[in-house]
Amino acid sequence: MFDTILIANRGEIACRVMETARAMGVRCVAVYSDADAGAKHVEMADVAVHIGGSAPAQSYLKGDVLIQAALDTGAQAIHPGYGFLSENPDFVEAVENAGLTFIGPSAKAIRAMGLKDAAKALMVKAGVPVVPGYHGSDQDDGLLAKEAEAIGYPVLIKAVAGGGGKGMRLVEKPDDFFAALKSARSEAKTAFGNADVLVEKFVSKPRHIEVQVFGDGKTAVHLFERDCSLQRRHQKVIEEAPAPGMTEEMRTAMGAAAVRAAEAIGYAGAGTVEFIVDGSEGLSPDGFFFMEMNTRLQVEHPVTEMITGVDLVEWQLRVAAGEALPAAQEDLSINGHAFEARLYAEDVPKGFLPATGTLTHLAFTPQTRADSGVRAGDTISPFYDPMIAKVVVHGPTRDVALAKLRAALAGCQVGGTVTNLAFLGALAGHDGFGQGDVDTGLIARDIDALTVAPEVAPRHAALAGMAALGLLETAAETGFHLWRPLRRQVLLRWDDGEHLLKVRVSSPDKQIWSVGDDDVTAEQRAGRWIVGGQIAADVTRAGDAITVFEGYGLTFEVVDLLDRAAGAQGDGNLIEAPMPGLVRAVDAKVGQVVAKGDRLAVLEAMKMEHSLLAARDGTVAEVLAAEGDQVEAGAALVRLEAEETEAAA
Repeated sequence: MFDTILIANRGEIACRVMETARAMGVRCVAVYSDADAGAKHVEMADVAVHIGGSAPAQSYLKGDVLIQAALDTGAQAIHPGYGFLSENPDFVEAVENAGLTFIGPSAKAIRAMGLKDAAKALMVKAGVPVVPGYHGSDQDDGLLAKEAEAIGYPVLIKAVAGGGGKGMRLVEKPDDFFAALKSARSEAKTAFGNADVLVEKFVSKPRHIEVQVFGDGKTAVHLFERDCSLQRRHQKVIEEAPAPGMTEEMRTAMGAAAVRAAEAIGYAGAGTVEFIVDGSEGLSPDGFFFMEMNTRLQVEHPVTEMITGVDLVEWQLRVAAGEALPAAQEDLSINGHAFEARLYAEDVPKGFLPATGTLTHLAFTPQTRADSGVRAGDTISPFYDPMIAKVVVHGPTRDVALAKLRAALAGCQVGGTVTNLAFLGALAGHDGFGQGDVDTGLIARDIDALTVAPEVAPRHAALAGMAALGLLETAAETGFHLWRPLRRQVLLRWDDGEHLLKVRVSSPDKQIWSVGDDDVTAEQRAGRWIVGGQIAADVTRAGDAITVFEGYGLTFEVVDLLDRAAGAQGDGNLIEAPMPGLVRAVDAKVGQVVAKGDRLAVLEAMKMEHSLLAARDGTVAEVLAAEGDQVEAGAALVRLEAEETEAAA
């Protein structure tokens, strides 16, 4: 076994690898960028090495710097985590040429699966079923359009070097093909440096089921399947294992196909063979098709660990150190059911826009396995994926595990940034999902119901008011002023509106709040506040922001009564950058007449492209940014002419 390993990654996966490695007695070296100098993975490591600037290209993607850090610190091996250089065959060869061990598959195996078109040809040869499509090298636009016609709409355009939904577009009719092709190529070029695409038949009720495999370079085993059908824009949201509705016949067929795929390329280490499954008439052994192979550890690997009792990172280290596979296929079995929900800093009402911010509070229920790379006080950076944690639960049955997931999400507490927590809670409570009736289109079909904002009740506002005025902890004399009841007021902002709350403190243990037309009584009993007839939820305050931890986290802002104008919103004529990023394209031109919803610019941030749309009909007055500009959050990009009514006023 290795004495020391370097983890060439950051955040949650770096912490996850360290937990297992250190439990095995292996010394861990962390690497960090400028933005990660105080990060959790840096604190956990035995040694930490600074490798460059905040942008990935200046740090985590610099293979030579990572290898030198390993050599300088006495590491014998490098664990790549996932993302960054984890599936880069050139990096694997550089690691091995430096006399180090790469904890993962060979460069040859990665190359074999790195391009989707070549991988599918290889899978056909290995007897693995594939989706009908065009995987050729001729990238002529007209040829691709003809192939799409021959395959039959709807079709998927997919980056050949892609993953994570980047460079992927669904095209439902011929008229949309060329625009979708241009967009997919642009995103693929940005994300992978390769604009080539393939075209495939789109399965009408698709399920995304993947099989965890593990090989030693000669033979392989599978550790059963995970269902990853709950996706938004081709990115996974909630994963589970095993797949609901799976039959033993189909599990055997899929497992055998996945093992054939791994053994066909001499695979070593942890990998995932992803299948698209036709769920229109239930699961059938002849209804699954190879999609791609991820030659690394997957984000959702914890659900496999929970149902098998296997530590996949331990297996990675042992096999990379030269040991045989720790278990044979007949030694592996499924125990119970597990779910993983991906908790992100993102603004759901604004189209799941990635968010930044400093985490003022972060807590999980004791029953939750929370794989996280951040702590309270850490900042969600615009340079990296905005994941806060993976919320993982396990139970003896799917129903029990799902109940645990709902409780874990309801008990999760995040302050300091907006999150997708309420969205995850809505998904966990979705009737169809509860019944196991899932497919990759579920979220898109029910998006309106799944993104309804939690309602702020008068008792929530009263509780926020108590925190704002410091009335949650009352001394014996706090409630009185000159022997008369204390009356105070506070202005809070929530749901884009300002609300004046008034309170009369009649005794140290009783307060009467006026919230609009409602009166709310807060009473302290046995050391606990009862507000509006219910036990008060936990509350935190950081600066002017107050979070009430009910309804997945309700946020209030304390407004200075003497400075109300400071919070006034703009006139809506400006289209601003919602986060720091690179201006990828500017469509607007001065004098152009635009309609509400027209795309005016494209901002690239957090590995994704975000279209900035006109909020109303109007005429472009100014274009304030150019393609290639690096802008900060709030930077003005395009200004529309003032509406006539505004001008007249």
